Amino acid sequence: MFTGIVESMASLVSRKKEGSNLELTFRSPLSAGFKIDQSVSHNGICLTVVKTEGDTHTVVAIEETIRRTSLAFWEEGRIVNLERAAKIGDRLDGHIVQGHVDAVGICESVESRQGSWLIKVAVDAQFNELLVEKGSICLDGISLTVVDCPPGFFSVAIIPYTWENTSISKIQPGERMNLEFDIVGKYVLRRLSLGQLPAAADR
Repeated sequence: MFTGIVESMASLVSRKKEGSNLELTFRSPLSAGFKIDQSVSHNGICLTVVKTEGDTHTVVAIEETIRRTSLAFWEEGRIVNLERAAKIGDRLDGHIVQGHVDAVGICESVESRQGSWLIKVAVDAQFNELLVEKGSICLDGISLTVVDCPPGFFSVAIIPYTWENTSISKIQPGERMNLEFDIVGKYVLRRLSLGQLPAAADR
Protein backbone atom coordinates (compact mmCIF):
# COMPACT_ATOMS: atom_id res chain seq x y z
CA MET A 1 0.00 0.00 0.00
CA PHE A 2 1.12 3.55 -0.75
CA THR A 3 -0.13 7.03 0.11
CA GLY A 4 0.58 9.05 -3.02
CA ILE A 5 3.25 11.14 -1.28
CA VAL A 6 6.25 11.13 -3.63
CA GLU A 7 9.60 10.52 -1.93
CA SER A 8 11.98 11.03 -4.82
CA MET A 9 12.25 11.14 -8.58
CA ALA A 10 14.11 8.62 -10.75
CA SER A 11 15.51 8.69 -14.27
CA LEU A 12 14.96 5.76 -16.63
CA VAL A 13 18.44 4.53 -17.55
CA SER A 14 17.57 1.61 -19.81
CA ARG A 15 14.67 -0.49 -21.05
CA LYS A 16 14.88 -3.96 -22.54
CA LYS A 17 12.27 -6.33 -23.94
CA GLU A 18 12.29 -9.87 -22.52
CA GLY A 19 9.58 -11.83 -24.31
CA SER A 20 6.32 -10.06 -23.46
CA ASN A 21 7.94 -8.41 -20.41
CA LEU A 22 9.84 -5.14 -20.15
CA GLU A 23 12.92 -4.76 -17.94
CA LEU A 24 13.46 -1.19 -16.73
CA THR A 25 16.49 0.21 -14.89
CA PHE A 26 16.25 3.50 -13.00
CA ARG A 27 18.74 5.78 -11.24
CA SER A 28 17.61 7.60 -8.10
CA PRO A 29 18.78 8.74 -4.64
CA LEU A 30 16.70 5.89 -3.12
CA SER A 31 17.95 3.04 -5.33
CA ALA A 32 20.97 2.11 -3.22
CA GLY A 33 18.71 1.43 -0.24
CA PHE A 34 16.24 -0.81 -2.08
CA LYS A 35 16.13 -4.54 -1.46
CA ILE A 36 15.33 -7.36 -3.86
CA ASP A 37 11.58 -8.19 -3.86
CA GLN A 38 10.67 -4.75 -2.48
CA SER A 39 7.52 -3.09 -3.86
CA VAL A 40 8.03 0.47 -5.11
CA SER A 41 5.57 2.79 -6.82
CA HIS A 42 6.87 4.15 -10.15
CA ASN A 43 4.50 6.89 -11.38
CA GLY A 44 1.72 5.10 -9.54
CA ILE A 45 2.60 1.59 -10.78
CA CYS A 46 3.54 -0.94 -8.10
CA LEU A 47 6.65 -2.73 -9.41
CA THR A 48 8.98 -5.22 -7.70
CA VAL A 49 12.71 -4.57 -7.44
CA VAL A 50 14.63 -7.48 -9.02
CA LYS A 51 18.17 -6.03 -8.96
CA THR A 52 20.15 -3.18 -7.41
CA GLU A 53 23.58 -1.90 -8.40
CA GLY A 54 25.08 1.29 -7.01
CA ASP A 55 22.56 4.09 -7.45
CA THR A 56 20.37 2.09 -9.84
CA HIS A 57 17.60 -0.47 -9.45
CA THR A 58 15.82 -2.72 -11.93
CA VAL A 59 12.17 -3.79 -12.15
CA VAL A 60 10.26 -6.02 -14.58
CA ALA A 61 6.81 -5.14 -15.93
CA ILE A 62 4.64 -7.96 -17.26
CA GLU A 63 2.30 -7.75 -20.25
CA GLU A 64 -0.79 -6.90 -18.15
CA THR A 65 1.00 -3.96 -16.51
CA ILE A 66 2.31 -2.69 -19.84
CA ARG A 67 -1.18 -2.88 -21.36
CA ARG A 68 -2.95 -1.00 -18.58
CA THR A 69 -0.48 1.82 -17.92
CA SER A 70 1.58 4.49 -19.68
CA LEU A 71 4.75 2.45 -19.14
CA ALA A 72 5.05 1.29 -22.76
CA PHE A 73 5.63 4.91 -23.80
CA TRP A 74 8.49 5.61 -21.37
CA GLU A 75 11.77 6.30 -23.13
CA GLU A 76 15.28 6.47 -21.67
CA GLY A 77 15.67 9.69 -19.69
CA ARG A 78 12.04 9.66 -18.54
CA ILE A 79 11.61 11.10 -15.03
CA VAL A 80 9.20 9.18 -12.79
CA ASN A 81 7.93 9.54 -9.24
CA LEU A 82 9.02 7.02 -6.60
CA GLU A 83 7.34 6.00 -3.36
CA ARG A 84 8.19 3.11 -1.08
CA ALA A 85 5.40 1.09 0.51
CA ALA A 86 3.75 2.67 3.56
CA LYS A 87 4.66 1.51 7.07
CA ILE A 88 2.00 0.61 9.60
CA GLY A 89 1.84 3.42 12.14
CA ASP A 90 3.01 6.15 9.75
CA ARG A 91 0.90 9.23 9.14
CA LEU A 92 -1.34 8.90 6.08
CA ASP A 93 -0.55 12.28 4.53
CA GLY A 94 -2.12 11.41 1.16
CA HIS A 95 -4.80 8.75 0.74
CA ILE A 96 -4.90 4.95 0.38
CA VAL A 97 -3.20 4.01 -2.89
CA GLN A 98 -2.62 0.44 -4.07
CA GLY A 99 -0.32 1.03 -7.02
CA HIS A 100 -2.88 -0.64 -9.30
CA VAL A 101 -3.53 1.66 -12.26
CA ASP A 102 -7.20 1.80 -13.28
CA ALA A 103 -6.89 3.83 -16.47
CA VAL A 104 -4.62 6.04 -18.53
CA GLY A 105 -5.68 9.67 -18.94
CA ILE A 106 -4.42 12.24 -21.44
CA CYS A 107 -3.16 15.62 -20.26
CA GLU A 108 -5.32 18.21 -21.99
CA SER A 109 -3.79 21.39 -20.60
CA VAL A 110 -1.41 22.81 -18.00
CA GLU A 111 -2.42 26.30 -16.89
CA SER A 112 -0.35 28.56 -14.64
CA ARG A 113 -2.38 30.35 -11.97
CA GLN A 114 0.40 32.66 -10.70
CA GLY A 115 1.45 30.52 -7.74
CA SER A 116 -0.30 27.28 -8.57
CA TRP A 117 -1.08 25.22 -11.66
CA LEU A 118 -4.30 23.71 -12.98
CA ILE A 119 -3.98 20.48 -14.94
CA LYS A 120 -6.89 19.18 -16.98
CA VAL A 121 -6.96 15.46 -17.82
CA ALA A 122 -9.18 13.66 -20.31
CA VAL A 123 -10.49 10.28 -19.17
CA ASP A 124 -13.00 7.80 -20.55
CA ALA A 125 -16.45 8.98 -19.43
CA GLN A 126 -17.16 5.55 -17.87
CA PHE A 127 -14.83 6.50 -15.02
CA ASN A 128 -16.59 9.76 -14.11
CA GLU A 129 -18.73 7.96 -11.53
CA LEU A 130 -15.49 7.29 -9.61
CA LEU A 131 -14.56 10.98 -9.55
CA VAL A 132 -15.89 13.30 -6.87
CA GLU A 133 -15.32 17.04 -6.63
CA LYS A 134 -12.84 17.60 -3.76
CA GLY A 135 -12.26 13.83 -3.62
CA SER A 136 -8.91 12.08 -4.02
CA ILE A 137 -7.22 10.90 -7.21
CA CYS A 138 -3.77 9.36 -7.71
CA LEU A 139 -2.16 10.88 -10.80
CA ASP A 140 1.23 9.42 -11.84
CA GLY A 141 1.69 8.30 -8.24
CA ILE A 142 0.78 11.68 -6.71
CA SER A 143 -2.13 12.03 -4.28
CA LEU A 144 -4.15 14.99 -5.53
CA THR A 145 -7.55 16.59 -4.97
CA VAL A 146 -10.12 16.76 -7.77
CA VAL A 147 -11.11 20.37 -8.52
CA ASP A 148 -13.97 19.50 -10.87
CA CYS A 149 -15.04 16.54 -12.99
CA PRO A 150 -17.33 17.25 -15.95
CA PRO A 151 -18.07 14.22 -18.17
CA GLY A 152 -14.90 12.91 -19.82
CA PHE A 153 -12.53 15.17 -17.90
CA PHE A 154 -11.26 16.18 -14.48
CA SER A 155 -8.85 18.81 -13.22
CA VAL A 156 -6.43 19.04 -10.29
CA ALA A 157 -4.63 21.98 -8.71
CA ILE A 158 -0.88 21.73 -8.09
CA ILE A 159 0.84 23.57 -5.23
CA PRO A 160 4.44 24.86 -5.65
CA TYR A 161 6.02 22.11 -3.51
CA THR A 162 4.43 19.36 -5.62
CA TRP A 163 5.36 21.19 -8.82
CA GLU A 164 9.01 21.39 -7.77
CA ASN A 165 9.41 17.94 -6.20
CA THR A 166 7.59 15.60 -8.59
CA SER A 167 7.53 14.91 -12.31
CA ILE A 168 4.26 16.84 -12.70
CA SER A 169 6.11 19.98 -13.89
CA LYS A 170 7.44 18.02 -16.89
CA ILE A 171 4.02 16.92 -18.15
CA GLN A 172 3.01 18.35 -21.53
CA PRO A 173 -0.43 18.35 -23.20
CA GLY A 174 -0.99 15.09 -25.05
CA GLU A 175 1.04 12.97 -22.61
CA ARG A 176 -0.40 9.85 -20.99
CA MET A 177 -0.84 9.80 -17.20
CA ASN A 178 -1.54 6.86 -14.88
CA LEU A 179 -4.78 7.12 -12.91
CA GLU A 180 -5.83 5.24 -9.79
CA PHE A 181 -9.23 6.11 -8.39
CA ASP A 182 -10.04 6.12 -4.67
CA ILE A 183 -10.34 2.52 -3.44
CA VAL A 184 -13.22 3.45 -1.12
CA GLY A 185 -15.21 4.79 -4.06
CA LYS A 186 -14.48 1.66 -6.10
CA TYR A 187 -15.81 -0.64 -3.38
CA VAL A 188 -18.91 1.51 -2.85
CA LEU A 189 -19.65 1.47 -6.58
CA ARG A 190 -19.12 -2.29 -6.71
CA ARG A 191 -21.50 -2.83 -3.79
CA LEU A 192 -24.18 -0.67 -5.40
CA SER A 193 -23.83 -2.56 -8.68
CA LEU A 194 -24.68 -5.85 -6.92
CA GLY A 195 -28.09 -4.58 -5.84
CA GLN A 196 -29.94 -5.78 -2.76
CA LEU A 197 -28.20 -8.64 -0.93
CA PRO A 198 -30.40 -11.47 0.48
CA ALA A 199 -31.22 -11.35 4.18
CA ALA A 200 -28.93 -13.35 6.46
CA ALA A 201 -31.65 -15.94 7.07
CA ASP A 202 -31.89 -16.60 3.31
CA ARG A 203 -28.19 -17.23 2.78
